[in-house]
Amino acid sequence: MAVYQMTDDLRVNDFAIRSFRDVADEDYIAARLAFRAALVEPSLWASQQALEKYLKCILLLNRIPGKNVKHNLRVALDAISASGKVPFELTSPTQKFIEFIDEFGPFRYLEISNVAFGRHLTYLDRAVWELRRYCSLSEEHKRTKLCQGVIPPKIRLDGGHLEAVMDDINNPAREPLLWQNAFFGARSRRIVKRNPWFKATNAPLYLYPQMLDEILKYVHLQDRVVAGYRAHKPPK
Repeated sequence: MAVYQMTDDLRVNDFAIRSFRDVADEDYIAARLAFRAALVEPSLWASQQALEKYLKCILLLNRIPGKNVKHNLRVALDAISASGKVPFELTSPTQKFIEFIDEFGPFRYLEISNVAFGRHLTYLDRAVWELRRYCSLSEEHKRTKLCQGVIPPKIRLDGGHLEAVMDDINNPAREPLLWQNAFFGARSRRIVKRNPWFKATNAPLYLYPQMLDEILKYVHLQDRVVAGYRAHKPPK
């Protein structure tokens, strides 16, 4: 009788899956809820958190050092591409969406002015589909690609949290996950309805950069935010 033994290598993979991919799946559903409700800050932040964790899962599963990634999606993408360990290909819309989220997603407190669009929900779904196929050890998933004008192939990751949500008709997260989703779910959608909302907000410090030093007496801001406002002139 064969005895299953949990090796250190398997434990690292388990950490990558449970701490990064599974949590990213929940961040993804949270981002969908926020986009659906036209909540700007939560939609941007949850999207950033989901994409960041999927990328960190890819890094760890392939034993690519990622300690310098922190919250920078571009650093993660560059590390994966430079490693040569992953046949990494992303469509142009996904690359542009990741750049957008990398610019606006890390800021949770309206430190900078922001903008968000309801239509970005579809871009989020696409980006998650593309990144998540690399969050497993299956070579078949990694070779699966999107084709223009063709319904996205259905990919199921073994033991995946999203798969568990989709399979459980009583799971409260199931409807938010599947709502107008062309990339996940048993239903093959040729058309999804886009929520047409658009919101743009000027940050308080963008309007009143002269208040920076007073604000810094009481709260911490990222160094790059402080440097940006040091050089910023208030709008006329």
